[in-house]
Amino acid sequence: MSGLAVVNCGQLVTLAGPPRPRRGVEMRDLGIVSGGAMLVRGGRIVAIGTRQEIERSLPKGCEIVDAGRRLVMPGFVDAHTHPVFAGNRADEFEARAGGLTYSEIAARGGGILSTVRKTRAAAEDALLQAALRYAEWFLRSGTTTVEAKSGYGLSLEAELKILRVIDRLNAGRRLRYVPTFLGAHETPDEFRGRTEDYAACVINEMLPRIAAERLAEYCDVFCEPQVFPAPLARRILSEARRLGFGIRVHADQFTADYGSLVAAEAGAATADHLEFTTAAGLEALAAAGVQPVLLPAAVYNLGSTYYPNARRMIELGMPVVLATDFNPGSAPAASMTMTLSIACTQMKMTPAEAITASTVNAAWSLNRGDEIGSLEPGKLADFVIHDCGDYRELPYFFGRETAVAAYVGGVCAARCDSRPISTYTAPGRGPTAQ
Repeated sequence: MSGLAVVNCGQLVTLAGPPRPRRGVEMRDLGIVSGGAMLVRGGRIVAIGTRQEIERSLPKGCEIVDAGRRLVMPGFVDAHTHPVFAGNRADEFEARAGGLTYSEIAARGGGILSTVRKTRAAAEDALLQAALRYAEWFLRSGTTTVEAKSGYGLSLEAELKILRVIDRLNAGRRLRYVPTFLGAHETPDEFRGRTEDYAACVINEMLPRIAAERLAEYCDVFCEPQVFPAPLARRILSEARRLGFGIRVHADQFTADYGSLVAAEAGAATADHLEFTTAAGLEALAAAGVQPVLLPAAVYNLGSTYYPNARRMIELGMPVVLATDFNPGSAPAASMTMTLSIACTQMKMTPAEAITASTVNAAWSLNRGDEIGSLEPGKLADFVIHDCGDYRELPYFFGRETAVAAYVGGVCAARCDSRPISTYTAPGRGPTAQ
């Protein structure tokens, strides 16, 4: 085929705009082309316009996808996930429903360390197969790129195993992965009571090896007084930056203005969670240019009501990001549309702001904004055809998979056969359902 054209879009949501993350009122401008169409060659977008404009310039033999007046938009960019782990924690979900808290479950040997034990025991190929299953969930929910954290190994070899699985997933070229090293996720059993010694292991053994093997782009730290307190987090992040890693921080999930101030001081790319951040923490992050990554599905699943103050962040001109936090404990959900719904109902973001936060702003938070996150000429053709005609339906009809087809680099990576789309070749025969 000499190209790919997507025509007969109901709304073509381009998010076209300045080459930077969007702030304030900009987050409500989705760059919608009604009745739009798009031409792709070599995995990249060549042109955006009306159907008439695009069909006038179709090359012979071009594959044409008729979107059937459906919504077409960039693939979601999920900028905070933990997609490689063994087993699950459905037993803990049941225990929380019975009244136990997250902290109480962890004190009984559950929580992160429960998954660490299972993941350490699992073979690399078994972890790969589990992660491939989750990749299908992401794609069928309309996600085409995920930031993928390690953190369920907490030893050099186990962390390397997880990061190698992420590397193998990336090589499959169906779902894009941006690898992040999260060795400072928790203190493992063998270092219990010796968090400083474990931090030294992260600094002196793990970071240099992972940097040498180029297995991660970012380093993340779970910065909380009872996990990795600020002095240790600073040491880990400082060494990570020296070795060339970008910086991300789990911040203020349980403690006000703790990790957020560390993230601001370190000039991190993102500060993630921010459930308990006050005005002082937000202003420090805004002044330092740190992007907030909000994870409302984790708040919802833990039964909490302490959602991040997204409205204040937008008022401060912060380029807000939304992500699922997909993981086996606090947020076992790969659905970005469900995340959008929670963001709209609980954090009072508008549907347009939520879509901006989960596409173009998320892409910039991963240093990928010049390649993905919006549909513009020259960018990679990562897009999704959704089974609706209006972008507001994505958060409105919550709890459903809307993706009819997901394309990564112009290649169909996932298709829902129950909702056929028509394809044909130009010029020549009429449409055929696929």
